[in-house]
Amino acid sequence: MKNQFDLTNAQLIDIANSLTKKVVTGLQEDGTEIKCLPTYIRPKKVGIKGDATVFDLGGTNFRVATVSVGSESKVTGSTERDITEMKNKGFSREDLFKAQAKTLAQLNVPKDTPIGYCFSYPAKSLTDGDAELIKWTKGVSIPQMEGQPVGKPLLKYLNENSTSRFSTVKVVNDTITSLFAGLLNPGFDAYVGLIVGTGTNMATFFPSEYIPKIRAMKDWSGVTPVNLESGNFYPPHLTVMDDEVDAKSDNKGNQRFEKAISGMYLGRVFRAAFPNEKLDEALSAVDLTRMINNPSQYKKEFVEVAYQIYERSARLVAASIAGLVKNLQAADPSVKRVQVLAEGSLFWSKIKTGQASFADIVNETVNKIVHEIGLPNVEVKIAQMENANLIGAAMAVLS
Repeated sequence: MKNQFDLTNAQLIDIANSLTKKVVTGLQEDGTEIKCLPTYIRPKKVGIKGDATVFDLGGTNFRVATVSVGSESKVTGSTERDITEMKNKGFSREDLFKAQAKTLAQLNVPKDTPIGYCFSYPAKSLTDGDAELIKWTKGVSIPQMEGQPVGKPLLKYLNENSTSRFSTVKVVNDTITSLFAGLLNPGFDAYVGLIVGTGTNMATFFPSEYIPKIRAMKDWSGVTPVNLESGNFYPPHLTVMDDEVDAKSDNKGNQRFEKAISGMYLGRVFRAAFPNEKLDEALSAVDLTRMINNPSQYKKEFVEVAYQIYERSARLVAASIAGLVKNLQAADPSVKRVQVLAEGSLFWSKIKTGQASFADIVNETVNKIVHEIGLPNVEVKIAQMENANLIGAAMAVLS
């Protein structure tokens, strides 16, 4: 059976080069396909020490943790609660703060700690370390919070309405926290934070002088963490199935890369490949890996196509990393060793059937493409870390 999702090496190189170009554009001006949002927090590479309270809001689950960063960085306490009610009509900012304070009350928090807030909704970083909510996604709508700072109002509310007292707050997104956590593994010339789960995104550090759109900022220089918002990348060589998934989505024309590779969309790509089959509308990447892992329970054709979509997703991720590595090398030709700290259920999913798992495919493909796009001396290493986003958020506020 012909693999409609196969990508040749030449096509993968094309995709890598396309991302490289679009990152350059995103660093030059606002509002482009790959947004390249600067984050105005500079983490220390060494010597971060202390305790922080970390908030993590990225879906309908809210986590609070106490994190200690030092010679050994670890989560010392953690609690979470489901706040699906965030999606209810009429749910207010006050309701959200109340729910967050309630969750916080379940944890024994040291006095006067700073808050590192991992906030995984589109937000614009502010120079004081806070962030301004651009718009809610994932079915949430609390209109009075859009266009407003995320951290300061919450800090004020907690200091007035809870038994805990907090000194300061820094707000970062989950890809930036993965990027920061990666710094705990020394010995690399460049670092990338990568998420491939329900959605996808990348972040990295660029020298400020390599980011034309922030050159005029008087009070900011040195290295700048950049949240690419790379899920919105529109790569070449997508299929008619991808076009169909996009046409039926509620954000047509946006997040084309995410729609080809992330857990939320792979089931939809699979359904588009079998238009005449009555398949479950809720089919997800988890269902595809279940097919791959239990081949005797499904049609042979289903199992084959499930793996083709899964494998293509990993190879597209590898091409995008290679494209970003090319940007990093252009910004600093001394870059030779690059670490990618990867997070996300899809990225670390396991395949039992003797075929390569997602991380293995990325690993095998990325260095091959890096060398073929003209960087023979550059090596990319994929890494994993438990609680990366909690530790990274603590590093953001303790730096």
